[in-house]
Amino acid sequence: MGKPGQAKQVFRTYGCKTRAGKKVKTAEKRTKPVAPKLKKGLTPGTILILLAGRFRGSRVVYLKQLESGLLLATGPYSVNGVPLRRVNQRYCIATSTKVDVSGADFAAIGDATLAREKTKKRGGKDAEGMFAEAPGKAGPSAERKESQKKADDAIAKGLSADVKQYLKTRFALSGRQYPHEMKF
Repeated sequence: MGKPGQAKQVFRTYGCKTRAGKKVKTAEKRTKPVAPKLKKGLTPGTILILLAGRFRGSRVVYLKQLESGLLLATGPYSVNGVPLRRVNQRYCIATSTKVDVSGADFAAIGDATLAREKTKKRGGKDAEGMFAEAPGKAGPSAERKESQKKADDAIAKGLSADVKQYLKTRFALSGRQYPHEMKF
């Protein structure tokens, strides 16, 4: 019968783990996951509405899909304050509005460029380590600022005044508005 609350597997095995006689692949031997398929209607230059995160409700311009499967999008920063960002396609709505991005150079931008820098943990049980001054907040690197400027300049030049205004306005729903009944 067993004791109440008893664990399902009492005995643990260490070392090479097996499942029903098959060896489990180690991390080095596993293949990298394939990037997910793109949503219908996503082409470079499509305007997206972000649904989650710091910039939720903002409209951004889709640039490309990164190796990880995330989408690369920008405000442009000079227009609505949204920097180059990685966006999960589950948390965005593609609109029917398109923008010309042919002059923009964003081929060099990848997941590594947009990843956060690893910070060393504060530590130490001694008095100096416990009350040590916390390092200041690190802003975007010079490389990231340069790639932001390079990508944004070409896009912002080709925007008309009404499209700029459209990108600046935030998306919001009011009473009796249902997103599944809307045409974006």
